[in-house]
Amino acid sequence: MFQKLVSIIIFFLISPIIIIISLLILFFDGRPVFYTQKRIGKDNRNFKMYKFRTMKNGVGDIPTSHVINPDSMLTFTGKLLRKYSIDEFPQLLNVIKGDMSLIGYRPCLPNETDLINFRKKFNLTDYKPGMTGWAQINGRDKLSVEEKSAYDYYYYKNKSLFLDFKIIILTIYVVVFKKDISH
Repeated sequence: MFQKLVSIIIFFLISPIIIIISLLILFFDGRPVFYTQKRIGKDNRNFKMYKFRTMKNGVGDIPTSHVINPDSMLTFTGKLLRKYSIDEFPQLLNVIKGDMSLIGYRPCLPNETDLINFRKKFNLTDYKPGMTGWAQINGRDKLSVEEKSAYDYYYYKNKSLFLDFKIIILTIYVVVFKKDISH
């Protein structure tokens, strides 16, 4: 309940930014402004994750690790939105709906079977995925599926208010300084 309340407050505070971004996407890249993508969540159930659209229409669901030439797939505004992870803002709606937490493992695509299997091994699907997490600040896109799962497992075994606060602060650092972002 606390995370929902915090997400509602954050969403309300950044709503002017969300409106401006939506207008920029609409003006430069056309419709749709938002993108929903099927992701794997708690108990290995599918849910629709919300994002600002950053890819050209018709690209499809490609795991980040399989993207070869991202610049050819990104929209004009998508390059900036991804650079600072602004495309993730609409996921606050997923937290409000109860599909996600603010902090946890990043939800993966249904076709990322290696990652899904490693997460099952660590029982990570007993928890909700998050907008950011321990793996996100410790290597993000540069980590193997085994490393991501191990970092995420560490988080759930050591979860605390202090660790959550540390992850939030380090997430801001990683995003601002574009650390370990492949595209």
